[in-house]
Amino acid sequence: MGRSRSSVTHGAALMLLFITCRECTGFTVDPPEDLVIFDPGHLGHLEIRWSPPARLINKTECPKHYQLEYFSTYKGGWTAIRTPGRSYSAQFDLMKDIRVKVFTLLSGPCTNGTMVKSKSYTELVQKPLSTGVEGTRVKDFICVFHKMENMECKWGRSAKMPATSQQNLYFWHKQLEHAEECPEYIISGGVRIGCNFTGKVLPDFTDINFCINGSSAEGALKPTFISLQIQNHVKPGATEKLYLRTAPDTQLELHWECPVGSVPEHCLEWEVEHSQEGPDGKIASQQILTQQKSLTLPLIHDDERNCFRVRSQLHKYCVDKSYWSEWSRPNCYPGNVVLLQKHCIKNTNAVPALAMLGALDPQGVYSTCPTLINTCIARN
Repeated sequence: MGRSRSSVTHGAALMLLFITCRECTGFTVDPPEDLVIFDPGHLGHLEIRWSPPARLINKTECPKHYQLEYFSTYKGGWTAIRTPGRSYSAQFDLMKDIRVKVFTLLSGPCTNGTMVKSKSYTELVQKPLSTGVEGTRVKDFICVFHKMENMECKWGRSAKMPATSQQNLYFWHKQLEHAEECPEYIISGGVRIGCNFTGKVLPDFTDINFCINGSSAEGALKPTFISLQIQNHVKPGATEKLYLRTAPDTQLELHWECPVGSVPEHCLEWEVEHSQEGPDGKIASQQILTQQKSLTLPLIHDDERNCFRVRSQLHKYCVDKSYWSEWSRPNCYPGNVVLLQKHCIKNTNAVPALAMLGALDPQGVYSTCPTLINTCIARN
């Protein structure tokens, strides 16, 4: 125990000596100079540049590093990086203040081999541009990456947007040298409401920057800037093949196939909606989440009608977020033919049975089993 305390005391003394010697050097480090923000026209991907402090320009024997801190409005907090360079590129929201500050870090013989950080820093706050008619930014901008094959973005018009105004969409990512305009606009009522990127390959897991601006008789519209990654905006296709059968042990077995498209199967999770209609006509529903393409449930009452439909989305282990697909067409037990037979036998008038089945089957039972329907009507 005594030896341990001695070691701690000795270590503390060395640390105190280290701090004291560092202070005794009397060498202060100035912050960087000439801090500027350069906009290369990449719709929010800006380059930050600075120069070393004048007193250190000729001190080549002392390695110089810099600590850059900038406020990320997309993340809602400060980000810090250390670099030996004198420039750095980062993503910003051009509709909000841009805030950056940079320190000098010095080491080597100038500081007795220790890393010294400047006590002060150089800071720059850049306000967003005030151009454009107030209240004319587009609203409800949304992008959907359908089946991971085709990207489509849409937006709404603000209430103050002049009727004769026309919007333009530009986009940029790191594989492009310059921003490009929408390859195919979506038109409604003579105005642009969206952009279709069919045939345009967009990279995933990288920031894609968008700008929607425009003009009108009253002047330029307020620009809107958005940055997103397309893998977080995927909407799978609807499941087309859904199978339902009864097992010998009074169970319902449901299985389905993956939707058409380029979404990886291992990234999909499923929601199954199970609706039960009892003899009294009351319907009870439940939703079941699963990462399997099958589901087995007990068939408790044979006189109940069980209907299933499924939809899918990408789970959190592949992307940050996803859209649910549309629901599949329902598959039911007993099926329409069996149910129609039961009602045909029980009812003296087939019209109520046919009306009920027509409501259950949006495609129409008349085209599903015309022979049985005609027989049922003739019998009653």
